[in-house]
Amino acid sequence: MQEQIRKFLDFLTVEQGYSENTIAAYRNDLSQFARFLAGMEPPITSWAEVKKDNIVNYILHLKEREYTSSTVARKVAAIKSFFHFLLAEGIIEDDPTATLDSPKVKKRLPRALSHDLVNRLLAEAGKHSTPKGQRDKALLELLYATGMRVSELVLLNIDDVNLASANVRCFGKGAKERIIPIYDRAVQALEEYLQKGRPRLMKDPNEKALFLNHRGKRLTRQGLWLIIKHYAEEVGMGSEVTPHTLRHSFATHMLSGGAGLREVQKLLGHANISTTQVYTHVNSERLREVYDESHPRAK
Repeated sequence: MQEQIRKFLDFLTVEQGYSENTIAAYRNDLSQFARFLAGMEPPITSWAEVKKDNIVNYILHLKEREYTSSTVARKVAAIKSFFHFLLAEGIIEDDPTATLDSPKVKKRLPRALSHDLVNRLLAEAGKHSTPKGQRDKALLELLYATGMRVSELVLLNIDDVNLASANVRCFGKGAKERIIPIYDRAVQALEEYLQKGRPRLMKDPNEKALFLNHRGKRLTRQGLWLIIKHYAEEVGMGSEVTPHTLRHSFATHMLSGGAGLREVQKLLGHANISTTQVYTHVNSERLREVYDESHPRAK
């Protein structure tokens, strides 16, 4: 059964251009499902043996183990995609997921920071003139300037940044390239890091990564998250900040500042505008707050 999983992952990598992180998630989800099937009585040892009831029982198993609804939905989506592939490849004759309903997930609105909180976070990073401090200031400014995903930012190379034109090139999901403009303060922070901070962090002159860790290697997603968490805790808002908080804040602030939905969609690298539309709901909530605070009859 693992052989079919491997072929599917190869297909996603080569044909669909999925990222390493997405491939890893599919691998974990499908391997977990395969272990569940192997542990049944009698065990299921072929994908052709899988029935819809087996998948329903697996969903119940996940819920009993208190997986979140979004995690269960993701795992079911992976299983559906896998069986669609097996059917297309002629490995199975019937798709057991054909009439399987996807678990419903309550959409949570993304958490965006206020302008003041963003400024406090960026100011805290700017207090330190060490190489790491210069790096941290540059990467936080860049996250807020571009709305990039954390996974996109850590993959940036030096030649992806054009300070003269004040823009950065990044590769999103499906290796799709987009060019994002950046504001002057982000340019200045990057200039200082590239001129002073990065040379002192660098161990290998051939290293192309833009952001380096203390070993002179490419900063990882986990390393970046620890940096964000550190500064968030320093300004007393540790629980309010996640790896995507600055991305959410970027989108919300752009829309509230007058940017169009299509423009924000392009900047964020969303394939579908419906994904971007969630930020209009965030603005609606903020509008309600302002109304309640400001209207004399609402007080």
